[in-house]
Amino acid sequence: MTPEHLRPDSDVVLRVQDLQKHFPLRRAGRHGPGLSIKAVDGVTFDVRRGETIGVVGESGCGKSTLGRAVMRLVEPTGGRIELMGKDITALSRREMRPMRRHVQMVFQDPLSSLNPRMTARQIVEEPLHIFRWGDRASIEKRSAMLFDHVGLPRASLSKHAHEFSGGQRQRIAIARALALNPSVVVCDEAVSALDVSIQAQVLNLLQDLQKELNLAYIFITHDLSVVEYISHRIAVMYLGRIVELADTRALFDQPMHPYTQALMSSAPSRDPRVLGAEREVLAGEVPSPISPPSGCRFRTRCTKAHDRCAVTSPAFRSVGSGHMAACHLNEAGDAPIPDEVV
Repeated sequence: MTPEHLRPDSDVVLRVQDLQKHFPLRRAGRHGPGLSIKAVDGVTFDVRRGETIGVVGESGCGKSTLGRAVMRLVEPTGGRIELMGKDITALSRREMRPMRRHVQMVFQDPLSSLNPRMTARQIVEEPLHIFRWGDRASIEKRSAMLFDHVGLPRASLSKHAHEFSGGQRQRIAIARALALNPSVVVCDEAVSALDVSIQAQVLNLLQDLQKELNLAYIFITHDLSVVEYISHRIAVMYLGRIVELADTRALFDQPMHPYTQALMSSAPSRDPRVLGAEREVLAGEVPSPISPPSGCRFRTRCTKAHDRCAVTSPAFRSVGSGHMAACHLNEAGDAPIPDEVV
């Protein structure tokens, strides 16, 4: 049965159902039961062509592991990943290789993700050679065109990574990711290592490329202002699970999960209404993903938790048109959380 927030559209290029990634720490034996870190523990979403879905949450919530599991850079423990309509969950490395051209990644630190021994041209052309794009002349033409796409001069193709600024290095990383005409690009904190002014330039570049090439993005970040600017929909993650998923405007206008509300309350703002309001502070530390709390995973830090939260895990259900949340406060119907509770 397909979950209600997965769409049957033919435009869906990536579909993730009940994805899990557990890192084993100890096997079951005479020392006790097995232990594992539940980094991603039952995540479901899809992405349409030309859409950006933002993934936001605190450090340690599983955002980056989710991106790497979708890419099959780490092997999923369970669940299902469909790329371009094909189940890639259990493909061998050899079977997975032709599918990798459809999904590429832009990493957080461009300097460490670019080979310092290679020129910019060699970095961008490497995937073209691996997938035998064409002859030497066509590959050189492609790399020059990619530099044009990302706003870098062709004269700098012969330079090495250390000769570029941080923003320029990230543009090279974007050019490399686009070399094979992918359908999906996973951006893992792709602008967090850059200055604010450079962040805006890179975000605008990503949006322009999306419109031009009809790309789908999974944009992973901890920055609410960045995810609000670039995303069509946003998934809020907490301790390995998505607790809220909605269109960007709906999420920021009326967050329906206490964790989302707390994140937004703690974010810096220049709005005088926000500055004068009492802020909700997230108390305590994120629980261990080795042994998550029973029931609702957020209950140990939630100011609205009640007895049921410790016993029953809330269903991830509709709380409005295309708006999903996992909170017992919303289970009386599709009405929003009452103002006196918020």
